[in-house]
Amino acid sequence: MGLLERALAREVRISTALKEVGSALGATLDLDDLLELILGKLTELIEADRATLYLLDEQRKELVSRLVVGEQVRSIRIRVGHGIAGVVAQTGRPIRISDAYSDPRFERDWDVLTGYRTTSMLAAPLKNHLGRTIGVIQVLNKQQGAGFTDEDEAILAALSTQAAVAIDNSRLFLSLIQKNKQLLDTKEQLELKVRHLELLFDLERATARATTLEMLATAVLSKLAAACHAQGASLLLAEDETGDLVQYTLALAEPENLGRVGVKAGDGFLASVFLDDEAVNVLDGRNDPRWKERVEGRFPFEVSSVLSAPLDGDEKPLGAIGLFSRSGGQPFSPEDGELLRLVSANVSTAVRLFNASRARERSERLTSIGRLLSQVIHDFKTPMTVISGYVQLMQDCDDTEKRAEYIEQILRQFDSLTSMQREVLEFARGERTVFVRRVYLKKFFSEITRQLEQEVQGRPVELEVRADPKIVARFDEGRVARAIFNLSRNAIEAMQARGGRLTLTAGMDGRDLVIVVSDTGPGIPPEIEGRLFQSFVTAGKQGGTGLGLAIVKKIVEEHGGTVSVSSTSSGTRFEMRFPQPEPKDGGAFKRLPEVTPEAPMPPSKT
Repeated sequence: MGLLERALAREVRISTALKEVGSALGATLDLDDLLELILGKLTELIEADRATLYLLDEQRKELVSRLVVGEQVRSIRIRVGHGIAGVVAQTGRPIRISDAYSDPRFERDWDVLTGYRTTSMLAAPLKNHLGRTIGVIQVLNKQQGAGFTDEDEAILAALSTQAAVAIDNSRLFLSLIQKNKQLLDTKEQLELKVRHLELLFDLERATARATTLEMLATAVLSKLAAACHAQGASLLLAEDETGDLVQYTLALAEPENLGRVGVKAGDGFLASVFLDDEAVNVLDGRNDPRWKERVEGRFPFEVSSVLSAPLDGDEKPLGAIGLFSRSGGQPFSPEDGELLRLVSANVSTAVRLFNASRARERSERLTSIGRLLSQVIHDFKTPMTVISGYVQLMQDCDDTEKRAEYIEQILRQFDSLTSMQREVLEFARGERTVFVRRVYLKKFFSEITRQLEQEVQGRPVELEVRADPKIVARFDEGRVARAIFNLSRNAIEAMQARGGRLTLTAGMDGRDLVIVVSDTGPGIPPEIEGRLFQSFVTAGKQGGTGLGLAIVKKIVEEHGGTVSVSSTSSGTRFEMRFPQPEPKDGGAFKRLPEVTPEAPMPPSKT
């Protein structure tokens, strides 16, 4: 074959190799396959013994080699600036030598290690589209001739360009894959966070509406079990007063059936978590020593996986919360654990607020009971005064009928005392009722007059009662009587120094029953006039508690009415208005013709 034919064949091989490399670049992005193809074609075209490709590790300032030995690819590392390849990486220019051992830049370590003998070398930089050196490609030991030629260097430059393109494309592709994976991971994490936030928001609304611990437990356990694909959940709480442990259990298949059982510390998974203040995550809960038949056995399913966490308190745990038996027999995931910790923090806050609210209610109840007792003790004065008066009358009375009448009046006062006692007990139990019924004013004011006569006896006070005897109204007879007595007693005490007149009037004004208590005393002191109906406000009366008018206002407002006062130096007038229901045809109540308090009424004087 002639020289021309050999050159032509060589060019054909080069063109074919470049086409194959180009086709491979378009067909695959597997960097290892591409580089092996390039190195193989390079050794074949240049007729070299070996080909080596180094990629630049910019962080370590090292070249990492891809050395083809037969059919194997091996790697070594060379520092930039050391050896032939290191100098090419540092300068960015190719190097061609015919005797490696005579060049001071050549390092013999790899030859010594492998037993290989390097003679001729040709190395060229790999540069990307920006002109930056990203590696070095070199061939060793020309098989024919004394060394590598200019033509070999041109072939190496062409294939090094292809190799740089392959490396750039692969890195770009891997970068896109990595970024896509990061975006997908970020998207999944964001979606998970959104689900968690939605659950916490739902729990916040549910716990805000809960008025009992049972409602709180039902809302929390049902939503948490559904979110984590658990078959059931439990909530263990320590009573804030006694410290007793109560565990609430709920199966997702029966969310309306909330179980409740008292447990001891260490009795079951949640009680153990409460005692140790450490979370647990087990796959086979049924065979765990913490499993208890009377606790976990209450579930209507076989307990497998268990995930539980304590409820953090200020000084010690408030309880614990747990999930049982993830669907499909799978263990609970780290995401489930993270959600459980978030929910446990949310529930801990809700339980602390609930306990604080109950403690505040208990404190307010005790305070209110104390005030109510003060009011009752204040109102004891009237029945005790009447009882005392009738007892004195009985001592000097031999008439059997009169004594029986006195006894009846005394028994009525004991009924009033019993009513006050019942009111305190009802309040202590959280019951507050106003017993509204039909009241005949004639009979009602007859009893009022009889008792007030005992109050004014022996004092320079004239009693006048003007109530329309035809009116039938609806109100709590006992409480309205207490209000009238409080106003009347204040008036009597205000007038006892210089005397005066106490006047009671009652009548209809539109749909309101109006009861007026007025006197001709010195009037209300200016210093207390603006806060007259507040508790414990008094003008310095001997033995006064300052509760009388506060009680009056409370009684009137319980009936949906209003109380007002007007006062001058010539006397004081209190007006109480009690709204009356609309009459119903054929009903028991029929409103009689209206009579205003100012209209003439049959007087009763003492």
